[in-house]
Amino acid sequence: MDNLTLEKIAYKIRKHAIDAVYSASSGHPGGSLSIADILAVLYFDEMNVDAKNPKDENRDRFVLSKGHCAPALYGALCEKGFFPEEDIKTFRNANSYLQGHPDMKGVPGVDMSTGSLGQGICAANGMALAAKLDNKDYRVYSILGDGELEEGQVWEAAMFAPHYGLDNMTIFVDFNGLQIDGDITKVMNPTPIDKKFEAFGWNVLIIDAHNYDEIKNALHTAKNTKGKPTAIIAKSIKGKGVSFMENEAGWHGMAPNEEQYNIAVSELLAKLSELEGR
Repeated sequence: MDNLTLEKIAYKIRKHAIDAVYSASSGHPGGSLSIADILAVLYFDEMNVDAKNPKDENRDRFVLSKGHCAPALYGALCEKGFFPEEDIKTFRNANSYLQGHPDMKGVPGVDMSTGSLGQGICAANGMALAAKLDNKDYRVYSILGDGELEEGQVWEAAMFAPHYGLDNMTIFVDFNGLQIDGDITKVMNPTPIDKKFEAFGWNVLIIDAHNYDEIKNALHTAKNTKGKPTAIIAKSIKGKGVSFMENEAGWHGMAPNEEQYNIAVSELLAKLSELEGR
């Protein structure tokens, strides 16, 4: 798919994420906005998935290890046709299937229930190993937060994947530098992220998380790397696309009020309108 179309989809995903968090008066907008471009490429250019057959045994799998950023995943899934767009605004409602973290039993297209940080990459490991054991050619993708790397369980998974030669597995680290308590290097410094994954035996790539050519090229390289998994360190902007949310740790887990929501939506729609005019 061409980059312009992907960018339009990414901004629609951002709009869905803002709608969800505002409607619930709760949620995590910052990290949802920073991964929208990656999700657009994965779901609309890379992965073999079909909304009409969400449980296809041969589908590619995706695990949102940073499960609190479910608003972005839900945005991608509804754009892909897994469920109606209007359901986005039921986010976190007690009677809704779209809860604050992904639920594989309730949400079409969700391959793994996640929330407790560090567990998603472990589940992705299991899926990738299962593909190897069953001689299946599907691939497994996962997105982790940079703050999530502070969890020891992540590094157990980082040992596991190269040990079993899981070259059918690719992870993205959403490297926006901010977590709920602020600068990741001041909370519990996980850097240098690239050198650590390299030391565990991964193929490591560093990209701009908002550059479609770089995302596509990294995925192409990952597919053609044999014998080891690939970690894509994606340098991103927390809150990407909404001016007052960008690079502000406070928007990690805070919902906008009505005035802020209206400003955010107007900015996103203005960008969409600009893209439609190109």
